[in-house]
Amino acid sequence: AMTRIAFGPEWNSIPPEQQAALIENFTQMTIATYANRFDSYSGERLEVDATAEPRNNGRIVHTKLFPSTGDPVTLNYLMRGSGDAWRVVDVYLTGTISELATRRSEFAAILKSGGPNALIESLRQQTEKSMRSSAAGPQRGTR
Repeated sequence: AMTRIAFGPEWNSIPPEQQAALIENFTQMTIATYANRFDSYSGERLEVDATAEPRNNGRIVHTKLFPSTGDPVTLNYLMRGSGDAWRVVDVYLTGTISELATRRSEFAAILKSGGPNALIESLRQQTEKSMRSSAAGPQRGTR
């Protein structure tokens, strides 16, 4: 669902093969990006609020990431039920900046200039970049 929402209203106009490639590449890019982000953490703690606020046919789970130094970062997750499981539908940085809205804006620019295949290639390149960065380990001065 996240790929379809980030892609926008033209989703149903592209062939199923491109949809599948976009879903696969978006999933891989998201995994690599978050793995890279969390790989560089050291000494942080995550606090999860036990109450989940109903919103947009789902629930918002409020969390705070407390770095070893500096101010905490608010990360809120929009969760929706899917069968027997709950899935993250969106992540809000500082409580208000939607990861999905940010991606949709990025995707729109790429789609306008190069179409779905350009977006697939961009997602593939972002995945490779995140994986290279994660494999290289934390760089001095980045923590």
